[in-house]
Amino acid sequence: MYDGTYGQPFVPPMPSAPPPAPADPVRALAVAVLNLSGLGLGYAVVRRWALVALCWLATGVLLFVALPADPGGVPVAALVLYALFLLAVAAHGARVGLRTRLSGPGPAPLALALGLVLLAVPAGGVVWYDSARDEAVQQMLLDRLERADRLVAAAGGKAFGSGESDYRRALAAYEDLSAAHPGSRAARQVPARMRTYYTTVGAPYAQGQYCDAIAPLTYLRTVPGHMPRTRLGELASWPDDRLAASLYACASSGLAGGQSTWPQQFGQLLTTFPRSDQAAQVQPAVASAVTRAAADLGGTDPCGAIDRLRTLGSSIGTITAGGADAGDALGKEARRATASADSGTYACGVDQYRDGDFEAAQSTMDDFVKANPQHKNRALAQKIAIAAEIAQTVPAAGKRLPTTRSGGGIAVTVRNDSPDPVTVLYTGPVTGSFTLKGCSGCTAYSLVDTLSPGFKPCHGGRSYPQRTISLPAGTVYFLHKPNGDSSASPASDTAKLSPGYVYTECAYTTQSLGSGT
Repeated sequence: MYDGTYGQPFVPPMPSAPPPAPADPVRALAVAVLNLSGLGLGYAVVRRWALVALCWLATGVLLFVALPADPGGVPVAALVLYALFLLAVAAHGARVGLRTRLSGPGPAPLALALGLVLLAVPAGGVVWYDSARDEAVQQMLLDRLERADRLVAAAGGKAFGSGESDYRRALAAYEDLSAAHPGSRAARQVPARMRTYYTTVGAPYAQGQYCDAIAPLTYLRTVPGHMPRTRLGELASWPDDRLAASLYACASSGLAGGQSTWPQQFGQLLTTFPRSDQAAQVQPAVASAVTRAAADLGGTDPCGAIDRLRTLGSSIGTITAGGADAGDALGKEARRATASADSGTYACGVDQYRDGDFEAAQSTMDDFVKANPQHKNRALAQKIAIAAEIAQTVPAAGKRLPTTRSGGGIAVTVRNDSPDPVTVLYTGPVTGSFTLKGCSGCTAYSLVDTLSPGFKPCHGGRSYPQRTISLPAGTVYFLHKPNGDSSASPASDTAKLSPGYVYTECAYTTQSLGSGT
């Protein structure tokens, strides 16, 4: 063919790109499988470098999110997105590789085989990540164990009341580790930690602080309610003997020292450990305390001993016994304490009288007389009460303690010139009392009458209620006390009696009662 140009042959133009290769399904599959490695190797063998970079970027983002391994693992959204990305690049790579020749690493079958081998890389990464995640979980659990240990150590440096909340939080952590993660390294260390836990909580007992040990040891007995006994083993019963010993020691100390909590502690011992050796010692300890307090009735402070006995009796009555036998035995001691206090009232009244507390002595002796109708000292107690009442008006009457002596050789006649009944009390060599009825027709004297030089009550011409008593020689103190609802005040008189004389006493009423001889 001639185109009008001489000397130049015709050359066809070069194509812009190599012609597509024949479709090859094996090659397409090889590119897809190579892309599943996440490294974009399928795109690399077909020279799609921008897409290779995209694969590397996606994988890098995943590694940034996943590493370091976290106990919570990779977020599900990141895994789903990455999986969708791999499927997309595998599908796209298959489409590209169907008609694109490979630049390596050999024929398509070899590339496919290599792709299958390289799938071990992401699979191995998954296995490694699972192992790293498991280790992260183990470290997290060990950290949790360590935090619980620190709580126990911190609480051990405080009083139990202040540290109890920390103990409870630590126990909850130990229980969770043991129950929820039984195969973990942290869970395997929980038994040893629980031994430390018990010894730390119960440290006051080991230090001999028995009263302080009661609350923590009582708390430790509740631990099996939070952690099964099968996991606690012998620790489940660890506090029992210690608590029983602490309750007894603390209650015994409080009983001897006059503290108020010992009945509750003995009650807790008897109800919680009724068959313990310590429970068997409660009744003897209480009986010994009653005996010691009763012995103090003969000491320098019988009134204090009475107070202790009454307190003992009421306190013993509040003890909650663990059985009928214990309750009966303690009831007997309570009654013995009360009876000893009642019988010891006499010694208290004598002590009050000698100390000059005549009002208290009178009240005490009156109580003794009422409570002890058959007591050998009842008659003398009545006389002491009379003398104490007189001594409240005439203190000199209380210089000597009355005796049971009665009678004498000197006659003293007492008349009542008052319209009110009068009780006449007297003390001195002998002590006694009697009552005169009111004088019919007698009236109270005015104050002016009593100040008149010629004033003389019981002046004769009238039959006055009277009584004659025989008294020994010596100083006798009289007290005339109106009876009933009279508002008159008691009046007193002091007489020195000598043999050979006849003495009279006269009671009369003015604004207060008066008396004369």
